[in-house]
Amino acid sequence: MGHEAIPLELGELRRLSLWTADCAEQSLPLYEAVAPGDRRPREAIEVVRTFGAGGKRTKAIRTAAFAALKAAGELDDPAAEAAARAAVGAAGSAYLHPFAAATQVKHIVASAQYAAYAHELATADPSAADAVIRWAVERVPPTVREVLARYPFGTPGRGRLGELHRQVETELRRSSTS
Repeated sequence: MGHEAIPLELGELRRLSLWTADCAEQSLPLYEAVAPGDRRPREAIEVVRTFGAGGKRTKAIRTAAFAALKAAGELDDPAAEAAARAAVGAAGSAYLHPFAAATQVKHIVASAQYAAYAHELATADPSAADAVIRWAVERVPPTVREVLARYPFGTPGRGRLGELHRQVETELRRSSTS
């Protein structure tokens, strides 16, 4: 309420969803190594990829996101938990709202942010997070940068996750020609 509407087309949302699915998939092996046979994070990525490829935005995306979130909460492995949260972020990208609210930016950056965090936790090396962010930024469609530019800067919070949010957002907001 009180937030100005911004233009957001279905095709843009689909391209965003495909990119976030790719980002989350980078950390999926970290989850599956700890919880083999638990497909909840993979299913969250698959349903958002189906949406991105032209499918309908259905309740199945939300259901899969909540299932992946539940999976994240059932683990004692921080890297695997972050990987599951990357999948939640990917599914959440399908629900980016066309309101100029800083809180919406999480729908754009969460998947890459959590994938980076998962790799950092798995290796105890911050450069692993940098590498995942670099990978994500190198593959971001111009449309995602254009969509992000319509939103105010996000509200990343404190701590390492907040730092990673800021890093992803800053890199995505840079001109693709720089």
